[in-house]
Amino acid sequence: MFTRDCPCGSASTYDSCCGPLHRGTALATTPEQLMRSRFAAYAVGETDYVFRTWHPRTRPDDLAPEPGLTWTRLEVLDATGDEVEFVAHYDSPSGVGSLHERSVFAQRGGRWVYVGVAPQSGERSVRQ
Repeated sequence: MFTRDCPCGSASTYDSCCGPLHRGTALATTPEQLMRSRFAAYAVGETDYVFRTWHPRTRPDDLAPEPGLTWTRLEVLDATGDEVEFVAHYDSPSGVGSLHERSVFAQRGGRWVYVGVAPQSGERSVRQ
């Protein structure tokens, strides 16, 4: 049992928050919950969960984590409809950094899955 705080920033413990999602005993009910659980999965090394929750049309063949990279903090800026904008902070051998992204999610077989990065203004995207 993990009593530490969940890396997703929910103020709950890992076992009462993202742990059940990672173990497959619960499903994310919103795009924001899925995005938070995917961040937590990266933070705790649950890359199988990241792979399982990625739309098969857009996911890579392999998920090899960057050596020495540690995801440290998540800020959700906006969660509207099927999109979630966030900033994910990390430490790496070359220093600290952050990833700012607006992610797109979709329902597939009754489950939320990550589709990809939302296009910037002026870009076109094909929805899955």
